[in-house]
Amino acid sequence: MSRSQPTWSPVWLTCVLVGLAAVHTLAKEVPAVPQQVDVSPDKSTQQLSISWLGGAAATFDLLILRTELNETVFYETVSVSVNQASGRHQWTWTSVEPLECTSLSIRIRSRDGQTTSDWSSTETLESDIPSNAIYMFPQDRVVPVGSNTTFCCIVEKGKQLRTIKYDSTVMHPTPLSSRSYSVTAVNQTLSNRAGSNVVCRDTPEAKMNGAVVFVGYPPRPSDLVCETHDLTSAVCRWKGGRDTNLYGKRGTKYMLNNRQCIASSTEDKLEGCSETWWEGNWTLVAKNPLGQHVLTDAAELSHRVRPTAPENPTSVVTSWNATVRWGWKYDVYSSLALVCQAELTPKGDPAKPSQHTFSGLGLRSVALLDLYPDEEYGVRVRCGAQHNFWKWGNWSETISFRTNTYAPDALDVWMWMNKNYPAQVLWKPLTQRQSHGPITDYEVTLWSSEENLQRTAHIPPDTSAELVNLTQITTPGSDNKITATVVARNTGGESQPASVHIPLRLTDVEPRSVSRVFYTDGGFPLSWERDDNATGAYVVDWYNAVCSSLKNCPVGWIKLAAGNTSVSVESADFRPGVMYNISLYSSTSEAPELLQRWQGYIQELVPSSSVSLSTTQQDADILLAWGEIPLANRRGFLLGYNVYINNGTQLTLLANLSDPGSRNYTVKGLSEGSYKFTIKAYTSAGEDTGATASIMLEPYADWLILEIFASLGITSAFLLIGTIFCYKKRKWVKKAFYPDIPEPKLPGDWSRPQGPLDVKPSPHSLVHMVEKPEWDSSKETLVVIPEEDEDEERLGDDTDEPASLRYYNHVVDERPIRPRFPDSSASSASSMDSARTDVTYTGIQTSGSSLVFQPDPEGSSEVHQPPAHPSFCTGEGGGGGGGGGGYRPQMQSRAQNDDMGLASPEPSFEPQAASAGGYKPQSSWHFDSLEEAGESQNGLAPSLGSPTSIASTQFLLPDGDEQADERRQPAAAAAAWFTNLLSSTKP
Repeated sequence: MSRSQPTWSPVWLTCVLVGLAAVHTLAKEVPAVPQQVDVSPDKSTQQLSISWLGGAAATFDLLILRTELNETVFYETVSVSVNQASGRHQWTWTSVEPLECTSLSIRIRSRDGQTTSDWSSTETLESDIPSNAIYMFPQDRVVPVGSNTTFCCIVEKGKQLRTIKYDSTVMHPTPLSSRSYSVTAVNQTLSNRAGSNVVCRDTPEAKMNGAVVFVGYPPRPSDLVCETHDLTSAVCRWKGGRDTNLYGKRGTKYMLNNRQCIASSTEDKLEGCSETWWEGNWTLVAKNPLGQHVLTDAAELSHRVRPTAPENPTSVVTSWNATVRWGWKYDVYSSLALVCQAELTPKGDPAKPSQHTFSGLGLRSVALLDLYPDEEYGVRVRCGAQHNFWKWGNWSETISFRTNTYAPDALDVWMWMNKNYPAQVLWKPLTQRQSHGPITDYEVTLWSSEENLQRTAHIPPDTSAELVNLTQITTPGSDNKITATVVARNTGGESQPASVHIPLRLTDVEPRSVSRVFYTDGGFPLSWERDDNATGAYVVDWYNAVCSSLKNCPVGWIKLAAGNTSVSVESADFRPGVMYNISLYSSTSEAPELLQRWQGYIQELVPSSSVSLSTTQQDADILLAWGEIPLANRRGFLLGYNVYINNGTQLTLLANLSDPGSRNYTVKGLSEGSYKFTIKAYTSAGEDTGATASIMLEPYADWLILEIFASLGITSAFLLIGTIFCYKKRKWVKKAFYPDIPEPKLPGDWSRPQGPLDVKPSPHSLVHMVEKPEWDSSKETLVVIPEEDEDEERLGDDTDEPASLRYYNHVVDERPIRPRFPDSSASSASSMDSARTDVTYTGIQTSGSSLVFQPDPEGSSEVHQPPAHPSFCTGEGGGGGGGGGGYRPQMQSRAQNDDMGLASPEPSFEPQAASAGGYKPQSSWHFDSLEEAGESQNGLAPSLGSPTSIASTQFLLPDGDEQADERRQPAAAAAAWFTNLLSSTKP
């Protein structure tokens, strides 16, 4: 019989297996939710301690939120182990903000890899700050330098934050809740001693609150050392290190071997505290709010002995020594081997103390030797253990003492002689250490061995020189020496005598043999030749070369032993720009002998003054001359002079005169104009400011004379050439400029003997002659030719005769003119109307027989008329009157002729006529030639050589005396000579 079997579908089997696996996995991998979450705050450290029951899980997610704003403050996965005692997990979180600032919510969940449990229930840390006030957290926080600190301000409910300031800095707040705001101070620096203030204000009432933060350092002490003073107790000291900037209750606290140690600062800026007994091992713990530091030390007692300072020191002194005594605080030192040090300081030189070391058992005094008399000293003492020396003890107090006076040291004596000053005895003033007490006086003794005379003088203590009158101690003709001895005195006695020999005559060195020396390495290096025969010492002295007296310029000197050949002269009195004379003497038993002399400057400067400059013109050159610069103003060795021409804006170098003795320079080849020159003296340091002088270069005399002679030569050459030309061409010149004028043909028979001739006046005019008292009868007279006769003659003359020139007579006589003849009245009237007369240009001829006008009989009744000269021509009687002025000839011949038949040489003009002011000729004249002069000797009248009418080309001169006529004679003579030259026919 058949039996049926159940059948399983593969699909159903697969589904069952997957479901069982899923149930197993879910039950194994889902962590348990944390339970019993607990939060414990520590507000001083801003830490939260969180604990919970988490089962077997070891990893948890922690979430911390600001409750009000639901902002995440912290979210991290942390590993926390189970506390086996309590079975709870515990973790601590440090908040950046103070825990008082706002409420916090904490949630936790378990994590196993990527699998997490659900979040635990929320645990909230509530803020318990009242809502009716303003608060600032944290309060009085102590933080290290460089840290960041967050502060929060909680305002009243319903108020708003106004500002938060860190000291004087305004901060930018961040809201934490509706009432809470936070700010963070970054990289904080040291606060002041009272801390830094953080202040917040709200609005609108501006209430404020604040907090203080102290910023400093943790303690860092160093160098812990423990020692003993009394061989029983211990004193431990250490260096406090840098200042922590924390004071009071926040300051550093010390523990020494677990015992509180109240540290005190010592004089050497060490911290220290004492222990009653020596323990050998020491531990120091230094602690403040920011941390702590530990130091240790270990030593045996005998190796750390440091005696205390000597007490109550005293002194006992003499002139050269002093003894210092003191006592000890602990009697145990009496059996302790000590080493002590005495520091001696001279009051006059406190920068150079000397230290003297002494040793002994229980040492209580020391002796100080080789001191200086009459000098004040300061001394102090300190000691240490001689065996296993550790450190010097502290110094005792300083005591002062003065040594006793003593006789002075011997003086350093020298003599000084100069041709400009008397001899002097010199000595160097003693220093305080040499005088051994205040000097009371000096005793100077002069002694002449030849005369056996001695003279002593007492000199005040502030004097270091004494003049020596050689005539009082020796005779003038003596060649011996004088010995000067000087002794110094004080209250302690007198010094050993010091002597120097003074020669009566000291041979000086020639200026040319004086050498120059240059200052190097702090002195003047001098050297001289060795003298093997010299046995005495040398003396080198120096003084200011421009001193006016030794009182203002003291002499310095040094003495050298025999055999020296060089020395460097140094002195604190040397000054830049000052010349010093340095002399070398041999010092023997006889008088000193001058061997050599130098001159030098420690530093040369430019001259302080310029030369006195003058300028002198020498033809086309300019001589510049200047004087010498005084020695006191040179301030260096003169090397020469620079000559510049100064154009106002710059100096152009003309010459460099390298000879310091130059005193002049000639600038050559200059043209006329203004010049300015500058002379500058120079030393090795440079030029002085210079002396300037100006000069205007004028035309010089030699060239002026040459120009004059050249002008005269050229003029003479032109005149000579012109004269030669005119002489060669004299016929052409005479014809062109001075043609021949024929002589007039006179009517009548001029060959017969001369006699009176009646001249009938012209019917047209009448020549009115003016009498001149000073007229010479020997002179030629004028012949008036009637017009009608002249016309007749003109018809008979040759045609080449020149025409007569007409002139108008200027009759100045106011009286009427009387006719000479009764029938001449009409002629007179006509003459007055026309007043015209013809005169021949070639000259008015005169006759040796003297053609004359007969004197008017009526005129003789008015004035006295001298006898008429036969050759004198006169006009009407009115013309001879004394008051009228009439015609006068322009020229009068000065040729005297005794053969002219003149009756009398006396003048025939009346004196009144001379003062009438009538017409006068322009100048006198001479004969045209020597031939005409000869003709005049034979009775023939020469040509006047010049026009005689007012139509003449010559100027009519005013009335003058004979001196004016004589002054015109040279010009007339020159004209006549030139006329004769042109009229000459001879080659």
